Amino acid sequence: MIQEVNGIDIWKIKMEMLITYPIKKSDLGFHGNLFGGQLLKLIDSAAAGYSMQLCDSPRMVTVSIDRCNFEQPAKEGQLLKIYGYPSKIGNTSITLYMEARAHDVYTGKQVIVLKTNITFVHISEYGNPIPIGEKGKNRVKSMLEEKSQIS
Repeated sequence: MIQEVNGIDIWKIKMEMLITYPIKKSDLGFHGNLFGGQLLKLIDSAAAGYSMQLCDSPRMVTVSIDRCNFEQPAKEGQLLKIYGYPSKIGNTSITLYMEARAHDVYTGKQVIVLKTNITFVHISEYGNPIPIGEKGKNRVKSMLEEKSQIS
């Protein structure tokens, strides 16, 4: 099955690798797999940093995380690699398509562990939504245009 984001095959999109995290024994749940809460923490943190980078502001807050399906388990000794790409830009918000992949260091093979969309809103010092700057909007719009030319 081809995986798509807004109708575009994601393997054609150059997703940015945001973090590489070595999975340790302390990250595991009862069944020896990466604990889901730890994975969500890591993917939200990576996405927050990416939204700040794209929008040129540290004042980005998570407002929603779409449905999260845990596709495959990640195990101790694997690397968790988190990738992202913007999928939508609004006046005050940005939505990022995010993937977490388990990377086997011996074979180099990666499997998708989790994929989701996370939306962030740009806020004022008082916590109210404010417009994303034009430089950031233009950067993301340019990335989205480039993505639409791939399809």
